[in-house]
Amino acid sequence: MSLLSVDNLSVTFSTNDGPVRAVNGLSFALDPGEALAVVGESGSGKSQTAFAIMGLLAKNGRAEGSVRFEEQEILGLPERKMNKIRAEQIAMIFQDPMSSLNPYMRIGDQMTEVLTLHQGIGKKEARTEAARMLDAVKMPDAAARLSMYPHEFSGGMRQRIMIAMALLCRPKLLIADEPTTALDVTVQAQIMDLLAEIREEFDTALILITHDLGIVAEACERTIVLYGGRIMERGPTGALFEAPSHPYTLGLLQAVPRIDIDQEDLAAIPGEPPDMSRLPAGCPFAPRCPLKEPRCETVMPDLLPHDRLLRACHAEPGAVAA
Repeated sequence: MSLLSVDNLSVTFSTNDGPVRAVNGLSFALDPGEALAVVGESGSGKSQTAFAIMGLLAKNGRAEGSVRFEEQEILGLPERKMNKIRAEQIAMIFQDPMSSLNPYMRIGDQMTEVLTLHQGIGKKEARTEAARMLDAVKMPDAAARLSMYPHEFSGGMRQRIMIAMALLCRPKLLIADEPTTALDVTVQAQIMDLLAEIREEFDTALILITHDLGIVAEACERTIVLYGGRIMERGPTGALFEAPSHPYTLGLLQAVPRIDIDQEDLAAIPGEPPDMSRLPAGCPFAPRCPLKEPRCETVMPDLLPHDRLLRACHAEPGAVAA
């Protein structure tokens, strides 16, 4: 039984310029303890997918389709019931920990509030548990840190605090939205190692949302590639990285710096991401695709089943062609 099942999920925002379709018919499943990467350029629909799952869309946003968590439909669930699920079953780490933490409250007060509200335990016990969780995410001198304010921590430490807060109620699913953004390479590696240890210790499923393919290979068993709010390719991470079938996936991988080959200039995907308020009738990647045909401008190709799923009128050698 899947822990999370997303079926035909679409997210639309009402704006003064008309509707903006951020996510278009997204479907995937996640098993208990599994790690899934959702990758793509900025604006591809990664974060809005997470916000739809969490019930945290902006007021002008509307989600349609189905999101089932442990066989319970949670899309459109009343806020009171959804708040309980967010507190106890599904947790999220946001991109910017500084904007997610209350700058006027000490870290200890913010963490104990989670436990007293959602676990019903006393403040003293909650403070002990908060210190223990900070220690679990390798925060030096954890107990003393509870009396400090967010601005007294580095970016990497604030991210560790966010991870600790997310884990306080032992969620079954952790959604990490760009958890290494704006961190230096060394701290990025530490955060990713920490997430791997947490998965092993708590048997927590993980959805890792990122535009950085360099951190995906060792972190996730499966990967979804999004473009224009649609899945372009989906499959086991190793197979997808070793033999990308969709031109967009290939372009993303070629843009990753490598130390094993000489590169004077990084490869880049020509053109610009699509205007989500004026998506083309056909494949959203067609204007930038080196393999496009006239039909690509008008026909949205289906996802093709082979060793993994692929959406393309053309496929790289070895993949199934349309």
